[in-house]
Amino acid sequence: MIKLILLKNIKELLQVRDTAPKKLSGAAMKALPTIKNAWLLMEDDRIVDFGSMDNLKEIVAAETIDCTGKTVLPAWCDSHTHLVYAGNREQEFVDRINGLSYQEIAEKGGGIVNSAKKLQNTSEAELYAQSVVRLEEVMKLGTGAIEIKSGYGLTTEAELKMLRVAKKLGDNYPIAIKTTFLGAHAVPTEFKGNKDGYMDLICNEMLPKVAAEKLADYVDIFCEEGYFSVADTDRLLSEAKKYKLIPKIHVNQFNAIGGIAMGVQHNALSVDHLEVLTAEDIKALQGSHTMPVALPSCSYFLSIPYTPGRDLIDSGLPLALATDYNPGSTPSGNMNFVVATACIKMKLTPEEAINAATINGAYAMGLSDTHGSITKGKKANVIITKKIPSYGYLPYAFGSNLIEAVFINGQKV
Repeated sequence: MIKLILLKNIKELLQVRDTAPKKLSGAAMKALPTIKNAWLLMEDDRIVDFGSMDNLKEIVAAETIDCTGKTVLPAWCDSHTHLVYAGNREQEFVDRINGLSYQEIAEKGGGIVNSAKKLQNTSEAELYAQSVVRLEEVMKLGTGAIEIKSGYGLTTEAELKMLRVAKKLGDNYPIAIKTTFLGAHAVPTEFKGNKDGYMDLICNEMLPKVAAEKLADYVDIFCEEGYFSVADTDRLLSEAKKYKLIPKIHVNQFNAIGGIAMGVQHNALSVDHLEVLTAEDIKALQGSHTMPVALPSCSYFLSIPYTPGRDLIDSGLPLALATDYNPGSTPSGNMNFVVATACIKMKLTPEEAINAATINGAYAMGLSDTHGSITKGKKANVIITKKIPSYGYLPYAFGSNLIEAVFINGQKV
């Protein structure tokens, strides 16, 4: 049975596009098309129509919601998370306050290796139960599409376990979930001093099994000093191509070592982090199809530099925003905070930040055709705010929960 839901008297309907672009770059990110005093019609899991209240004809809907004084916008598209993990790392948080660096914590057995031990000792059922809590929370915070990486397993079985859990979440919830194989997140303790041996395991055992079970859409690697080199990145992405896994890479978090150019060479869908950026990196991205992704709440939590998003946009490039939700460097999946932090710390305008967290976030997950804008035929994924004076108030009042309701696939969360 067809279900129609009508939102009417919307103060302002944001990100309205008759024909949505795949992504927005440079100066185009400054424009955010809106309709004031608007209506929006959802049929089952799709947006079917919208317009100004001046031209609203009578619609008999199963549910009509009065949005007087409220803003409506597309649900957030979070293209970089590690939402499936076990336990937490709050002790390392305290260690950092007491003066240890992220790298020093990793060297003494903390960091990713610490999370991997916990995950290896956690059953698939328990891992799913922990992950459900996080997923339901981010949906209520307005996220309507999300990418989830492995990378806290670091053994074949544990990596497969993470990806199975991520797939199961996608089967059981209306939110769109894309999965990424990140076996090359860190070198596990048992391979200390033998990174090539671990790379052999990833390429010869993990990749074929991930592909055979159809567990991942993307492949990822942490291309960084002390983790995996540019040569390692080239090897893994070349190998992954045989299994039709599209690259998305962690790069330039602490150092610029040429990983961005390697990602572009392999036609990576996105290059993520970019807290350290050179003129050569920007040049490598220009003319490519690769989306730069900034993770401002990671910079906030680790007290490291923010991605120079202003430089990227002013160089004519696109930019997406994501949370990096994970236990070590960003224990939050709150996209509202990410959007606000991008405005406050990276000097993005509200229009640029909203575009980065919707249309460009969708692009960074291969979801441009179905998510990221108010467009007829796209998924009925919308946020209804509380009464606010303007959309600029969303990043301005960064500590307030300004969401009244969230619809994902036409279902109220």
